[in-house]
Parts: sequence; structure tokens; C-alpha cells
Amino acid sequence: MGETKSNVPAKPTLSIHLFAGGAAGLSEAICCHPLDTIKVRMQLRNSRRLNPDAAAKIPKSFFGVGQRIVQREGVLALYKGLGAVVTGIVPKMAIRFSSFELYKSWLANNDTGKVSTMGVFVAGTGAGITEAIAVVTPMDVIKIRLQAQRHSTVDPLDVPKYRNAIHTAYTIIKEEGPMTLYKGVALTALRQATNQAVNFTFYQEFKRIARQFQNLDELPSYQHLILGGVSGAMGPISNAPIDTIKTRIQKSTSLPGESGWSRFVNVTREIAQKEGYKAFYRGLTPRVLRVAPGQAITFMVYEKVKTWMDLWNSRSQHMRLSNEKYA
Repeated sequence: MGETKSNVPAKPTLSIHLFAGGAAGLSEAICCHPLDTIKVRMQLRNSRRLNPDAAAKIPKSFFGVGQRIVQREGVLALYKGLGAVVTGIVPKMAIRFSSFELYKSWLANNDTGKVSTMGVFVAGTGAGITEAIAVVTPMDVIKIRLQAQRHSTVDPLDVPKYRNAIHTAYTIIKEEGPMTLYKGVALTALRQATNQAVNFTFYQEFKRIARQFQNLDELPSYQHLILGGVSGAMGPISNAPIDTIKTRIQKSTSLPGESGWSRFVNVTREIAQKEGYKAFYRGLTPRVLRVAPGQAITFMVYEKVKTWMDLWNSRSQHMRLSNEKYA
């Protein structure tokens, strides 16, 4: 019995989830952040506050908004807020994958060790809420403040209010208080919960079906890329209004005595009355274009790095057992 136990491969540890998730998140952020900047600009646009001539000149398409940002502010403007994302991406991905695996283990069948589809959905929901409270909300507030600034990145005389992620956090805490970093936390948790519940559920099911259909123990990387992209597109479609309201709330400055609920109601009413219900879905296209390839890259890199680290871990364990045997 002792020999059989030694041959069982060890489960991935938190350090493996941390490293693999961090590498995946960093790759995803660098590749896809410009799409997120365009999405935020589209969500923050309110053409009804402008005169008709000025509003007519503002591009409405995804590529038009991106081109306008590059022409007016420089190419680097597409990477505004990247520092906030990179700073939080390692703990975010570590929390996402490790908490998902932890919640999955709690929901696994005691006899078979398998997790039902509903169990995966619940674990994904829990992972989304956990990462929203721990990392995503303050990171989003900082990122959106940076992305909302319309200043040239090539003109040294054009000094913005927020210079980088650390300066933004310091300025917000100094002027508005530390709790401002958690503005919109409920909506962020709701968005992340629906995102990760849908994301993990579809990805796990797609992966299970693909492995059974091809009779493979491990899928090739390009299939992880495709499955991650398809599952990643599901979340934004399901919660676009939540993301738009959250972005508006986090971009605005705090008002004394205003509760989170009243702020949510006021922002929602203002969007519906002044811009119409279609405005809740503004930025959906760039968000899908941002999230889908982002999740594709994340799952592909995560699976590959985790496989490499599992293999390295198994070899190290085998060498350690061999050394103990001949010692």
C-alpha cells in the first residue's frame, strides 16, 4: 500500500497556481489591455452632453475610438492603467485559480472525487466574489481613473492628475478616503461572480467533452486557446449592464453622505433616462473582444505552465524518493 501511494502524483500546490496564474495573467494583460482602454472610453462617452456638431465628430465604432485615442494622445495611451492591472494580476489570478480549486474540492463527491456541473458553477461564483473583494475592485477603480484621463502621452507639458497606479491610489486615498478604492464593490463582485461562474463552467465542460471525444488525457495548447476564448465570451454577454454601471460609478468622485445603493440607483436612472437602455450595452463589442482573447490566452498559458510545473514537481519528487532509497 505504501508503494502505491508514492506513485500517486501530487496535487498542484498553491505555489503552482500562483506562478501559472500570474504568468497567464501577465501575458493576457500585455496582449489585451488596449482593448480594455477602448471599452472604458466607449462606456464613459456621453454624447448627449455635447452639442450636435461635436457629438457627430466622435467615432462610435470600436476601431474608430481606438484610432481617435492614438491620434490625439499617442499609442501609449492605449496602455493607460496597465500598471494597476499588472500590479494586481498575480494575486488576482492566484486567488482566482486557487480559490476555484479549493471550492471545487469542498464540493467534490466524497466517494468519486468528481465535481458536478453545478458544483463547478458554484465554485466559479465563489472564486469571482473572492477575487473581486481581495483585488479586482481597487484595481478597477485605479485603472478606470487612469484610462478616463484624456491627455497626450507624447507631450511632456500635458501633465495628468493621475500619473501612475501608485500615485492614483495615493491621490484617491488622500482626497476621497480609502473606502473609495472599494467603490462599486458589490457590482464588481456580481460581475466577477457571473463571469467566473459562466467562464469556468463552460471551459470545464468544453474541456471534458473534447478530451472524451478525442480520447486524450491532455489537450494540445491550441485547443485550450480555442475553448478558453469561447467560454470567455459568455460572461460579458451575460452581465454587460452591470459592467457599464460599475464603470460609471467607479469613474465618478465620491459625494459626501451618498450611499452605495443611492449611487447605483442614480447612475442607473441617469443612463436610462438620458441615454436610453442601449447605453447599458455600450462597449459590449470591445469587452467581448477584450475578454474572449484574454481568457483564451489565460487558459492556454495557465494550462501549459501548470503542466510544466507539475512535470518538474513529479521529477523532483521522483529524484528525492530515489535518493532516499539509495541513501
